[in-house]
Amino acid sequence: MAKLLSLAIVAGLVLESNQALTVSKTSALEETSLSLISPKPGYPCYFPTHIQCWTDWFDRDDPSGTGDWETLNDLRLENPGKICPSPVDIEAQTLSGLSVAAAGNVIYKSDTTVGFVCRNQDQSKKKCDDYRVRFSCHPPFCGGGVCWTKWYDRDNPSGSGDWELLSNLRAENPGEICEYPLYIEAVTTDSLTPAISTGETFSVYNPTQGFVCRNKDQKDGRCLDYKVRFGCPCKY
Repeated sequence: MAKLLSLAIVAGLVLESNQALTVSKTSALEETSLSLISPKPGYPCYFPTHIQCWTDWFDRDDPSGTGDWETLNDLRLENPGKICPSPVDIEAQTLSGLSVAAAGNVIYKSDTTVGFVCRNQDQSKKKCDDYRVRFSCHPPFCGGGVCWTKWYDRDNPSGSGDWELLSNLRAENPGEICEYPLYIEAVTTDSLTPAISTGETFSVYNPTQGFVCRNKDQKDGRCLDYKVRFGCPCKY
């Protein structure tokens, strides 16, 4: 049974702080409801496509040889039973939490069939960064873990800052966010860079209130534009 708690998820539990918090970039989820609908025959429950359930992070290789090879076949052999038979998505990030886009490497493969491969020979200035990967599976594989909402971006930092408060998001998106979110993740809207990697300071960053970046708290006087999502208990 895949475990749902990654470093990024644990970081989402940290309460309001003026320090940047560690979260991870995650793939965009575009549907609009958390409510479950009628079960399909042969399945314990039907889950809308926007609900994703992630495995542990895996890091089996280093880029010291020909590159960083996090292939699905090898990961399955080294981690029996921890990856579902047919993953629906793959996510990769550096060990420091940077997204692939932010790291700037040329990626040879990144899919749910082969896995993830970054070859040193494809890089123009340096070898590959060291990556870890995880896979998204249908929630029945993961047990009753965490299900993520879609991404929300209700505000831009053109005024006093970027205000992605849970109360406002609930009012603008009725029925889409669970009553008691367990986790929160925030990334930039352009490069999907984790908030921790931007070096900015946040006045609110927790699953019970949401996310606030104030322009006056930043050295350059302006926040980047962020989007957020919330982790909720999966329902069966």
